[in-house]
Amino acid sequence: MISMNRKNIYLLILITLSIVFPFAFQNEYLIHIMTISFIWIIAVYGLNLLAGYTGYLSLAHAGFFAIGAYSLGLLTVKAHVPFWLAFALAPIITSLIGFLIGLIALRTKEHFFAIYTLCVGYIIYLVIDKWEGLTEGVRGLIGIPAPANIGPITFQSSISVYYLVLVFLFITAFVMYRIVHSLNGRTYIAIRNSEELAKTIGINTMRNKLTVFVTSTFFAGLSGALYACFIRFIGPDIGGISVTFDLLIYMLIGGIGTLSGPIVGTLLIVWLSQQLQFLQDYRMLIFGPVLTLLIIFYPRGIVGGVMGWIQVYQERKKRGTQASVDSNSINAQKVEEG
Repeated sequence: MISMNRKNIYLLILITLSIVFPFAFQNEYLIHIMTISFIWIIAVYGLNLLAGYTGYLSLAHAGFFAIGAYSLGLLTVKAHVPFWLAFALAPIITSLIGFLIGLIALRTKEHFFAIYTLCVGYIIYLVIDKWEGLTEGVRGLIGIPAPANIGPITFQSSISVYYLVLVFLFITAFVMYRIVHSLNGRTYIAIRNSEELAKTIGINTMRNKLTVFVTSTFFAGLSGALYACFIRFIGPDIGGISVTFDLLIYMLIGGIGTLSGPIVGTLLIVWLSQQLQFLQDYRMLIFGPVLTLLIIFYPRGIVGGVMGWIQVYQERKKRGTQASVDSNSINAQKVEEG
């Protein structure tokens, strides 16, 4: 394993780069793309907690993302709720809906769970698309306000919104780190490895699965609310299956079941997609085979693959050191006998 000191150095470098990015690249387009990437990372973190650490792959995550976005939009535009109150309520509303869905969905397992959540996600999309009296349907919901001022701090510029989203990303990453390295995190991993074995040692699997499912939907709702106040216009497409597919790509390519995988995968694919916009119509044909090959040869993604290489290298180095020590001991013994 990499020493904690080196990990802290890498983390400090990453935080520093994210903070100085708007000053190093004073380009509105680049800041916009990076802000969108941060929002997607938060959503992927929620999906990764459920799929990567509990083993339940949800295909309704785009639907929960859309619920968070529309909750903020409807509360501010139609109910005229103050922005920050609406912002706080958006992920809570998403979590409550996730709780009700999870009570039924988590009674299924493996591919049945994935199929069930896929149907749920499509139902959410249809509700948003067809309930024109509430959501405005295909016309979309416009006029969503920007984040309200916090004392002297305003959020009228793209840079200020960038830092707002970055703060929520830091909070999300910290919460995920604490969850994964807690007793609850080890419980989730035990359920992923063998749910039946987890039951035999006294783990309440249903309660833990429901907890992580609701937590996952909370972060989906949070990212949806951030997306809504950043773009300020939302339509039914944000709850479509293509968004779920994008989130899965970000998670699987970065590294499922890793803490840095959502960051690596999302930033890599979002920026690569921007550079290959002329191939936008063929993105599924490109990413589909790439994702298939990655799952075959590197099932834990880029981060998981790199961690595997590091572990193999350190094991070889350790064996080499031990062999050298044993050889020196033998030579010393021969000298003494001589």
